Amino acid sequence: MNATSQDTSLEEGAPHPLGATYTGNGVNFAVFSAHATRVQVCIYDEAGTTEIACHTLPEYTDEVWHGFVPGLQPGTRYGLRVHGPYEPEKGHRFNHHKLLLDPYAKAHMGELKWGPEVFGYTVGHPDGDLSFDERDSAPFMPKCVVVDSRFEWKQTDAVRVPWNQTVFYETHVRGFTMQHPAVPELFRGTFAGLARDEVLGPIRDLGVTSVELLPIQMFLNQPFLTEKGLTNYWGYDTIGFFALDQRYMDGP
Repeated sequence: MNATSQDTSLEEGAPHPLGATYTGNGVNFAVFSAHATRVQVCIYDEAGTTEIACHTLPEYTDEVWHGFVPGLQPGTRYGLRVHGPYEPEKGHRFNHHKLLLDPYAKAHMGELKWGPEVFGYTVGHPDGDLSFDERDSAPFMPKCVVVDSRFEWKQTDAVRVPWNQTVFYETHVRGFTMQHPAVPELFRGTFAGLARDEVLGPIRDLGVTSVELLPIQMFLNQPFLTEKGLTNYWGYDTIGFFALDQRYMDGP
């Protein structure tokens, strides 16, 4: 089944892989939805605040909407608007006024700003979550970022430790390094800090073969925390399973 589009800048692209895939000469977008009637990819400026284009994905194959945008580069900020039925009683809550995150995005920028605009229904309405909210949520939403994930491993060998010799050490990137005396302040709380020899050496000396990290993907700060001036330490409210949390990537 093909969906028509008036956006002549798009090519049909491919239904896989899902998400935004940079090919070297553009970006392929593929979004799964069994019940959507239209899917748009909205492009934003570098600050993620101003929408500069909105492309309707032209093709629909095996319940995947897809399209290819020639010339689009890594670093592009984007979000999704998905059209379809708003029938909460049937489990359908499509609302194109709400900017959605690509569940397969490999990077995000910005943070969610909690407010009634981010909900698909009107908070406080007599009909509760059966109501329909038409306010634009884009100013309150983080944006997805196109990433060039092509990587040549060259001669790097995978570490292969037999299971009967594997010893795990579970830790938290930020918690383990924020007050570590051997980690320069600039690197504390980051992957770069955790990767330093002064940090990994003592762990290795314990006989540990593998370090298992507590959640490192993009996660939310819940309202009941932000209202108290607190943040989500553990990171279990994930909103991007393929995107590393930017808070752990700061530093040089």
